Amino acid sequence: MTSTSSLMAGSPSLLPPSSKTRDSPVRSGLLFARPFSNPRRSRSLGQRWTHGGAKIELQANTRLFCSWKNHDQRINGKGALGLSTEHHQSLACFRSRKLCRGHAIRQAGSFRNKPTFSIHRHPFWSNARKSVQIAYAALGPDEPHVANTAWSEALLDKPSIWVSEAEKTEIEGVLSSPLPPHPKLHRGQLKNGLRYIILPNKLPANRFEAHMEVHVGSINEEEDEQGIAHMIEHVAFLGSKKREKLLGTGARSNAYTDFHHTVFHVHSPTTSKASEDLLPSVLDALDEIAFHPKFLASRVEKERRAILSELQMMNTIEYRVDCQLLQHLHSENKLSKRFPIGLEEQIKKWDADKIRKFHERWYFPANATLYLVGDIDDVPKAVEQIKTVFDRTLEDEVPNIKSSNAFGAMASFLVPKLPSGLAGSLSTDRSSIPSGQQKATEKEKHALRAPIEHNWSLPGFGRGAKLPEIFQHELIQQFSINMFCKSSNPPFTSIEMDHSDSGREGCTVTTLTVTAEPNNWRDAIKVAVHEVRRLKEFGVTNGELTRYMDALIKDSEQVATMIDSVPSVDNLDFIMESDALGHTVMDQRQAHESLVAIAETVTLEEVNSIGAEVLEFISDYGKPTAPLPAAIVACVPKKVHIDGVGESEFNIHPYEIVAAMKEGLEEPIHAEPELEVPKELISSSELEALRVQRKPSFVPLQEGNTMKLFDKETGIMQIRLSNGIPVNYKISKNEARCGVMRLIVGGGRSTETSESKGAVVVGVRTLSEGGCVGSFSREQVELFCVNHLVNCSLESNEEFICMEFRFTLRDDGMRAAFQLLHMVLEHSVWLEDAFDRSKQLYLSYYRSIPKSLERSTAHKIMVAMLNGDERFVEPTPQSLENLTLHSVKEAVMNQFVRDNMEVNIVGDFSEKDLESCILDYLGTVRTDSTARTVQSFDPIVFRPSPSDLQSQQVYLKDTDERACAYIAGPAPNRWGFTVDGKDLFDLIKSSSVNDEQSNSEKSLHLERKDVLDKPINDIRQHPLFFGVTLGLLAEIINSRLFTTVRDSLGLTYDVSFELSLFDRLNFGWYVISVTSTPSKVYKAVDACKNVLRGLHNNKIAQRELDRAKRTLTMKHEAESKTNAYWLGLLAHLQSSSTPRKDISCIKDLNALYEAATVEDVYMAYEHLKVDDNSLFSCIGVAGAQTGEDASGAIDDVTDIGEQGFSPIGRGLSTMTRPTA
Repeated sequence: MTSTSSLMAGSPSLLPPSSKTRDSPVRSGLLFARPFSNPRRSRSLGQRWTHGGAKIELQANTRLFCSWKNHDQRINGKGALGLSTEHHQSLACFRSRKLCRGHAIRQAGSFRNKPTFSIHRHPFWSNARKSVQIAYAALGPDEPHVANTAWSEALLDKPSIWVSEAEKTEIEGVLSSPLPPHPKLHRGQLKNGLRYIILPNKLPANRFEAHMEVHVGSINEEEDEQGIAHMIEHVAFLGSKKREKLLGTGARSNAYTDFHHTVFHVHSPTTSKASEDLLPSVLDALDEIAFHPKFLASRVEKERRAILSELQMMNTIEYRVDCQLLQHLHSENKLSKRFPIGLEEQIKKWDADKIRKFHERWYFPANATLYLVGDIDDVPKAVEQIKTVFDRTLEDEVPNIKSSNAFGAMASFLVPKLPSGLAGSLSTDRSSIPSGQQKATEKEKHALRAPIEHNWSLPGFGRGAKLPEIFQHELIQQFSINMFCKSSNPPFTSIEMDHSDSGREGCTVTTLTVTAEPNNWRDAIKVAVHEVRRLKEFGVTNGELTRYMDALIKDSEQVATMIDSVPSVDNLDFIMESDALGHTVMDQRQAHESLVAIAETVTLEEVNSIGAEVLEFISDYGKPTAPLPAAIVACVPKKVHIDGVGESEFNIHPYEIVAAMKEGLEEPIHAEPELEVPKELISSSELEALRVQRKPSFVPLQEGNTMKLFDKETGIMQIRLSNGIPVNYKISKNEARCGVMRLIVGGGRSTETSESKGAVVVGVRTLSEGGCVGSFSREQVELFCVNHLVNCSLESNEEFICMEFRFTLRDDGMRAAFQLLHMVLEHSVWLEDAFDRSKQLYLSYYRSIPKSLERSTAHKIMVAMLNGDERFVEPTPQSLENLTLHSVKEAVMNQFVRDNMEVNIVGDFSEKDLESCILDYLGTVRTDSTARTVQSFDPIVFRPSPSDLQSQQVYLKDTDERACAYIAGPAPNRWGFTVDGKDLFDLIKSSSVNDEQSNSEKSLHLERKDVLDKPINDIRQHPLFFGVTLGLLAEIINSRLFTTVRDSLGLTYDVSFELSLFDRLNFGWYVISVTSTPSKVYKAVDACKNVLRGLHNNKIAQRELDRAKRTLTMKHEAESKTNAYWLGLLAHLQSSSTPRKDISCIKDLNALYEAATVEDVYMAYEHLKVDDNSLFSCIGVAGAQTGEDASGAIDDVTDIGEQGFSPIGRGLSTMTRPTA
């Protein structure tokens, strides 16, 4: 980790971000030198507890989850339908939301990812829709307990779908009215056919996004061209000299290829340091990349090597599973045969001439769209700059628009509908083009989506259904089955139960995905289809529909309030997708108004009728009238572990899968009663009693008699409660009407002893699995969070246990979040069945390690480097067996003591409201009368050297060849402490005695928290000195690794250097990760070592340091506009375990970057141990012929790396890798 890690609390991870990125067979891209290291950290799947806005798309998931748990808690420890908890911890969890998606909402919750609810719908009285009678599911009264309903139930309470003529006319008018276009969106087209779209957007300030989208992808390739679009992307992008000139400006650039598009994009400052406008330079670079590349033989060969390495790197078992799903889902068309990464045997053959011809056929202005989003004040000026650059490109050629429709029945959904103001340039009427221009061109404007034919899942074709397909592989750990249903409805109007793709595949796909332990696959299938049938037959209740529609509207309203807080890149992503699909682009306010307008036209009967139709392909499977599933694909292991037996062959037949489905559908179903949802977790009378009993108040800070310590420059307030809990908060308008809160508890896994290995990580997972507080069930807590738009997650790492809340300021969302935090601290519930599931889950993780090349390789180096310390790896089966519910509860709750906790809050709230919540819900947490501190932990040591384990290898038997390697070694922690007990600041002080500088210039007190606005006379005395200089060093090393190992030597596609810097533990480590081919991986490792050790011989140049400074300062400035980043900055401000963290570490960051010299960076480098006795390496090779089997890698302990299973489903395979 780099600059971010120097300030933000986080868990170090051995696997760097690049190895944790899920690869996609349907999208390929350049892995360019990272402009800044990504601070993403590996987070254990079993360490998350999430409550939050439930999925609006269907109540099915909540229903399935409840029944799943009731049926058999051990079928799958991962929640509903066996969803990987990396994807869903619970069915009501939030995903990180891109707020610009507010114009097309499908899901509730302010922090969801890619919500897409289509406003355009057929009127429910349409004759084209089949009427389906649905019984009501509610068994009790009409849900008087449902809280915070913001819309009328008048229509919901109607007994039938028939309405009066007046009502029908009014509703029809609402639904048939055109959607308003985005008022700030500017569209146009040059005379050479290039379309451009401009959207002024102020966040981040003084920066813009420029994306050139060429409408060609792998779907346009011929049989002998598979992968050539991706090859052109590499050659054109990395061969551009004009793009290289942007590198010193602070701009970042990248590219990717998918089925339908090749996209080149630049994220740039608006002006250079010399105040020169950078837009013309960026446009000039994009023009050269897209339309004037130089196909030099040397560049072609470099990128050929890189792509072949990328192909092997991507070819994980998750990628192969994903490809299998796509191949069977789209077996009738080219989507199943045109993965953008291409075919190895063809990639090896193409010469520059072959590549150039493909480029000439597809890459021209009339077949491209330029998107410009960012801080653009003068749109007319930007238009003129676009014309200046691009009008000279093929200006004698004008697009020849085909009159035939390239999309057939899908045309109305997939062809962009442009306003007539574009001079009719996209009209299908060729007469609209001046006759003088028609004869000037032979090139044609290609469709934005190549025509794709699909076999739809239509009713009445249930006979003759294909048997399930089975993909069996030795590297698959769990059983999973995917049932797909295709429809020709527009993308983004689907109902998803597990995973649903959008327009990239040209169809709507409804998917039921079931994942389970292989030994429980039959029960898993039966429960899943049984619950789908129950939902189809009984539908949702009045209360459910009211609750989720209310949450949807609340979410939409919240997004509308944040209209000025949406980053440019998020707006741009949405516009690009909407434009390609012909959707109307609205701003967030317009979207909310449109949603409100149609909300009261929705009836319970309509929802259940549509839901029944969508679910028929599962609920009526095998019936003549049922829609024919597009595909049923089971991905299964070759061997499974059976207790007492060991590894056994796993046998399964398609007929057995069909039989299990039919058994589940034949079981009797009953309507479930409505679940009572609490309006509050702590009543007003209970709260008043707590106030009287515990008398909460603020007390003076440790620094003196100051009751509150406020810093005007940063806006940070520090306070402390009478029960000892310190609180830091910042009022911020960055995200309107939103807030975030994080509880940090010191200790984490480092407190585990030799007798309690795994107790903390399993304990946190147990609390997460149970999800209960007080007398409230998990389902009640989840729905409470839905009503208040609250997201809660619980995680643990090596140093801390963290509980994080995201909330909105409407409907008492902040108070609801504080109530939930209070209940967890005071009334957490520990359940035996949740403990059993947690142990089973970690047992599965352990057994999966030998089936992953990256994990087994990372495991070996971690065990070697840290001398087998199990606190940094997955608990072993023996350790899990020794745990009890009592032991894991004690391990977790003993850390929740008053002087070991800190609460940080950032958001758009008032001081009065926030401090009221702090006093009411944190101040009333009981005081620990013994004032215990968290127990001490066993020391952590690196393995003594020399050792036979410093250089190791892992061999993994696989059908395909792959290779990866890790190089790691010790580093200081963030605050200058080393694993051998040294305080590096003492060394600095000792060495400075001989300097001529006076002692008065070095007067910062490192051990105190009263450092205020003092000048930085010597940055080497600043507490953040090593955090800053190590971050700069990481950027420089990353750049050199890419230039040398990837670009010059051609030994890898992906190489990265990452720092893991602890806060509480007195050490850190670095890791270089590199992917390659088996024949090159050893040379790649040697080259990486040479770069790492070569900084003395090949001195750091000032320009390298300046570039690293620009990258990190710009990153800091950009991220400081988000609440989450400030939450990280506040971490440990009052923590006794990190005494050097003070307000100067936040205030002085930019000044520290600017003041750092090459000599300062070398001082940090001196304490990065890179000598032979300190450095560890492990090379992993997979192939048909293996040496040592990777199963030996888990003899003692398991991996800390990529924990858990990647979700299986389409999405890995729609585009190539972009730059991280």
